[in-house]
Amino acid sequence: MAVLNAPAPWPSAVGTALLWAAAAGSVVFWAFRLSAPAESALPPVAAPAPVQTDAAGVARLLGAPAAAAPASSPQADPASRFRLLGVVADDLGRGAALIAIDGKPARPYRAGASLGDGHVLQAVEGRSARIVADSAPTAPIVLELPALVRAQNAPPRAAPVLPNP
Repeated sequence: MAVLNAPAPWPSAVGTALLWAAAAGSVVFWAFRLSAPAESALPPVAAPAPVQTDAAGVARLLGAPAAAAPASSPQADPASRFRLLGVVADDLGRGAALIAIDGKPARPYRAGASLGDGHVLQAVEGRSARIVADSAPTAPIVLELPALVRAQNAPPRAAPVLPNP
């Protein structure tokens, strides 16, 4: 008796061949992986020498103005020691200010924090900060942020068009 609807032998033969090829590939992969030298057997890698950078040279390259040499004696005007670079404030005078002192990199100070040399950040307002001296009752130093400059190359804003009723 002949079987008329027998399945073709090719699909099962191809699937079997692919399965054996995958098994052989796995064996070869793990053989190479396990026969490789351990990482501890590799020679140690010398650490690269630390790179010396000239911070002032990089700052000049990026467009910062040339820094003046720090004065050895204190300046007569205490307000000239401080430079206000940024402000985050609320309506109650609380917040923080980004202040550079004596040409050093700017640091954030909260309202009420000591700035050193007997000065305290008293209050922070919209675009200004007020500094007072602890020791002597002098007038407060008010630092202002520079005025905002609009871009010269931006086109003027068009007036909004209102729909006709």
